[in-house]
Amino acid sequence: MNSPLSREEKAAGPNRSQAGSGRALIALRDLTKVYQEGERLQPVLRQVNLSIHSGEFAVLLGRSGSGKSTLLNMLSGIDLPTSGEVVFSTDRGEVNLTRLSERERTLFRRVHIGFIFQFFNLIPTLSVEENLLLPLELNGRTGPPARDRARGLLEAVGLADRARSFPDRLSGGEQQRVAIARALVHDPLLLLADEPTGNLDLETGQRVLGLLDRLTRQRGKTLIMVTHSPEVIGVADRLLRLHAGQVVVCDDPAEASG
Repeated sequence: MNSPLSREEKAAGPNRSQAGSGRALIALRDLTKVYQEGERLQPVLRQVNLSIHSGEFAVLLGRSGSGKSTLLNMLSGIDLPTSGEVVFSTDRGEVNLTRLSERERTLFRRVHIGFIFQFFNLIPTLSVEENLLLPLELNGRTGPPARDRARGLLEAVGLADRARSFPDRLSGGEQQRVAIARALVHDPLLLLADEPTGNLDLETGQRVLGLLDRLTRQRGKTLIMVTHSPEVIGVADRLLRLHAGQVVVCDDPAEASG
């Protein structure tokens, strides 16, 4: 993964398969992020231009410190770029995250984005079912329909019998399956996964990856995953690499895993 760019890599354009060839869900336009470290300016993203298509599974690769987490923060509106735009295409038209207030970005994220983290980030004082109900409650969805939705997702990840359990009673793999269900429960436009198998053993990680791939494709969801796991390369629609502040697409899986 840390090898220099090859001739197979080029400015981010059409993906390797046609799985993400639908409408563009997200457009990054001249996205730039510069941090100030004392008197020094440290550019992390440099005029990134990229489209992510509806239903696409894109993997983001890059060295530690290359800006992968920064890019996820830009995509989710957690952080704002120094310049440039992050534009979503929704059923109600285009939404430019960079022009929204912090509260508006929070509300947008609550409705349209699901997160899957390396360390699960389940709320320990809530049961498994309650962890899934929380995103629905935050969006004003309560009562029997919300409970049915949560139970349906738990059944889909094979944990219907653990609905009343608390996270500390689950294995790491089970916790990550709950986290996948929680990310999907409010039917978001986009899922962002930050090293979702990084805290799991190889076999468990492969099972979780297969589950995540299957559930997102079944539901037509767009997934962007940051990972160092070579197992992901074979199932993604497009392999992206952050290098010197730019996003490039890698057409050769062997190069991506090098």
